[in-house]
Amino acid sequence: MRAAPSQEEVRRHNLGTLLRFVHLRGPASRATLAESLGLNRSTIMALTADLTAAGLVREELPRRPGRRAGRPSLVVRPESTRVYVLAFDAGVDRLAVARVGLGGEILDRRETVRDRSSFDPNDLVGALAGAARSLMRKAGRDSVCVGAALAFPGTVRRSDDQIMFGPNIEVGDLSLGDVLSRRLGLGIPVAVRNDANLGAQAEHERGAGVGCDDLIYLHGDVGVGGGIIVGGRLLGGQDGFGGEIGHMVVNPGGRPCACGSRGCLEAEVGERTLLDHAGREERPDLIGRDAVRAIVDAADRGDVVARDALHRVGTWLGLGVANLVNVFNPGLVIFGGTLRDIYLGSAAQVRSKVATSALAAPRERVRLRTAELGDDTTLVGAAEFAFADVLADPVQVLARLRSPEGSAV
Repeated sequence: MRAAPSQEEVRRHNLGTLLRFVHLRGPASRATLAESLGLNRSTIMALTADLTAAGLVREELPRRPGRRAGRPSLVVRPESTRVYVLAFDAGVDRLAVARVGLGGEILDRRETVRDRSSFDPNDLVGALAGAARSLMRKAGRDSVCVGAALAFPGTVRRSDDQIMFGPNIEVGDLSLGDVLSRRLGLGIPVAVRNDANLGAQAEHERGAGVGCDDLIYLHGDVGVGGGIIVGGRLLGGQDGFGGEIGHMVVNPGGRPCACGSRGCLEAEVGERTLLDHAGREERPDLIGRDAVRAIVDAADRGDVVARDALHRVGTWLGLGVANLVNVFNPGLVIFGGTLRDIYLGSAAQVRSKVATSALAAPRERVRLRTAELGDDTTLVGAAEFAFADVLADPVQVLARLRSPEGSAV
């Protein structure tokens, strides 16, 4: 039998629960915290005192006092400008780096366009590290970086963050997280995770999926990825390779895929296919998200070729969604990245295919939505992953980072 948790374990759990609440839901009064967390007022007071002493939250009078008589309940706010993480998003066409404060506020960011015609992993690391150092120089002297994470469009092994396969960004044997961590010199690791998995977590915690514990997030870049939330938890699989929805075969013998197979969902609905169907594959000046949005805009204006291209891609996308609905019975399917625009331009075809190809029972209550966080979904997901340790054990993690052996930036 497992021994009952000690008082210290209970305290650490409660500290993390309270900090996570204000991190995700925003400032809250002591009264709200007591009611929401099921703890008494004195316990809330003690927990907030510990978190305040650690520099993670602050307490202040409400900015809009209520009408109740007596002393108003103090409001607990996350210290967004003092406690932050670094979030990296390595897309095929763009690199984004953000300094994100506790509470989810993007304090500052850098974004650059990446030339997909040539690629050098060392250039990638240099660009990400340079942008991050620029952001850190603008942070206050008393601020501290509590984590860092990179969203990457490929298969990432969970045990050591090693990128096993990047169909559209090939890094070889380079341990991207380790190299980036050394370049930054923060004394903290840079976690690397699949971008679509991070996108699923971001939309579940802060976007269209808040309140839904069974959802699927589909992310489009040049390729197609996915993240699956089951019972409120990310479905990662044995090694963290779960959610490679883009390589589900929907059209055996169909278009060739970068993975070596044919007829994968990615091959039938990805950027290259849409451009091909729309007759724009010869436009090297217009690629990526701008190219996809241009086709959607053209279809809206009555361009028959653009409209037909979206309908063809939407039909395959709908078949893929129907398969996922049958297997996972999600309450919500969210389209992000370029798939957000593709879905908006082909919603009728997607919904029609789901209606004819998914079983009646699981499709009855499933909702199809676009990513609420827009182009920042995977970047926000990286930030949330970077905050995971401090939210799990706030005081201990912060104390370790501020010790002489740690690093405070």
